[in-house]
Amino acid sequence: MSYQIAAFQNVSFFYFAGGVQLLHGVNARSVLPVILIGICWTGVIGNLLVLLSLIHDLRNGTASEVKALLAGLSSTDLLITLLCAPVRAVTYYRQTWILGSLLCQTADWFQHSCLVAKTFTLAATTGARCTFVSGSSDSKYFSHMHIYGALAFIWIASLVSSTPLTIFTSLQPYHDVKLCVTEIPFCASGFMDVFYKIYPTLTYLVPILFTVVHYTKTLLDTKPKGDLDVTSVQPQDKGATAVWLSVSVANALMLLPEWSSWTWARLGYSNNYTPPVGFVIFSQVLMYSCSSLSPIIFLTAYEDVRHGLKSLWLFRNCRRSKRTSISTSPNMEENGAEGRGAIVIYPLVDLKHESLETPEGCDLRTDTAARKIFPDLEHFWTERVNTHDPLPWESQEEKSYFKS
Repeated sequence: MSYQIAAFQNVSFFYFAGGVQLLHGVNARSVLPVILIGICWTGVIGNLLVLLSLIHDLRNGTASEVKALLAGLSSTDLLITLLCAPVRAVTYYRQTWILGSLLCQTADWFQHSCLVAKTFTLAATTGARCTFVSGSSDSKYFSHMHIYGALAFIWIASLVSSTPLTIFTSLQPYHDVKLCVTEIPFCASGFMDVFYKIYPTLTYLVPILFTVVHYTKTLLDTKPKGDLDVTSVQPQDKGATAVWLSVSVANALMLLPEWSSWTWARLGYSNNYTPPVGFVIFSQVLMYSCSSLSPIIFLTAYEDVRHGLKSLWLFRNCRRSKRTSISTSPNMEENGAEGRGAIVIYPLVDLKHESLETPEGCDLRTDTAARKIFPDLEHFWTERVNTHDPLPWESQEEKSYFKS
């Protein structure tokens, strides 16, 4: 990238925005877009399944604080794989920027906002999960406004904290093509140097430390303290805690190269010490893979999500079978008479007679279920046989009333 940077020596910092551009080689043009598209499809399908499971639980009234935060986490991963990764795939395929000035200014800003929101949401979920395991709150009763307020605050903080990334990003011509670049003038270099140090610390390192502290505290609190202490965590709670711990560790490790390359490129630019292009591309691919790996972990190991998907599958099958039975049942005739498949109700005692036939002359004994008589019901109807009055017990009550 040295020959591209040489054209911009009058700035304190220059780097590509929206993905590395002016790459040469068949691998950069064909292999990278295919890999990113595969990651996109995997992440979109997996996060949609997780969201469908959580929405089904919410409609059934079985939602909890952890599930609501998990829905926010899956929504963030869905945005990363659905909106951010395709931009990089197009950039790597065309090797220049063709998506316009607006997307050039907002591509990196929106992607970093999603990453920050994901990290903060995962930290909030860790806190809620650890609070539930310690037994200090009931997951069945939670305030929806509290959860919505927390998610709104996380997204507002993420969008505002990433705003400086859009100030110095613009679309610049280079020979006969256009490039999306970030150029920082010398007058703003001091402010941006401070920002490049504080931004990854607050948005990446602090949430990781928060997660480590909470899991350590939870493991110490739930550890048995004596022979008579039986307040250890239940097996299902241990499994859920292991799932969340796995997601937190995977998120921290898979985002580490992205934050390292991002900080390295900005703090080492003044000393002409920038990260290799291969490492930058690898870190971006790993970052998008993280958003596809998280739903896979939840779908395969998290019992609440698996149970929600099973319930949703059974619910859809029941509705489908119900619609099929309704569509295949015969309609009533226009004159109000009963059709061929209409239901005819008879007294249960009359089902014992072999000569009983339907109005069309079909023998009702051919249906085993229709000829089945329960002993209690048979006794109930035998004492009240009346071929003229459909409700003989009411007539008997009226007669006894007038006699009295």
